[in-house]
Amino acid sequence: MKGKILIVDDQFGIRILLNEVLQKEGYDTYQAANGVQALDIVSKHSPDLVLLDMKIPGMDGIEILKRMRVVDKDIRVIIMTAYGELDMIQEAKDLGALTHFAKPFDIDDIRAAVKKYLPVPNSN
Repeated sequence: MKGKILIVDDQFGIRILLNEVLQKEGYDTYQAANGVQALDIVSKHSPDLVLLDMKIPGMDGIEILKRMRVVDKDIRVIIMTAYGELDMIQEAKDLGALTHFAKPFDIDDIRAAVKKYLPVPNSN
């Protein structure tokens, strides 16, 4: 098993695309359309990496990230934003986000970042 990845985005098409690509790479994936679902998955499944959209109706990405940190202070998060959300990007990085991607993103860039930031499992 390569690792568990949680995809958090309110856009169905983006979740499906990322889910398909990451499953082909051999990862176990979870999907959440909002903060409540995301936090539920984090507490039940302890994903190794989270791809988190910043602009989500209701609980925005910053709030989700803060609450995820309460559940798992070491959780690894890559954020996804639309262009022009520099203040949000900085706040997310201050909260420990590893890196960010601007939408529309190149799927190969996401794939490479997942490989880079996902903790390597022990081979025992």
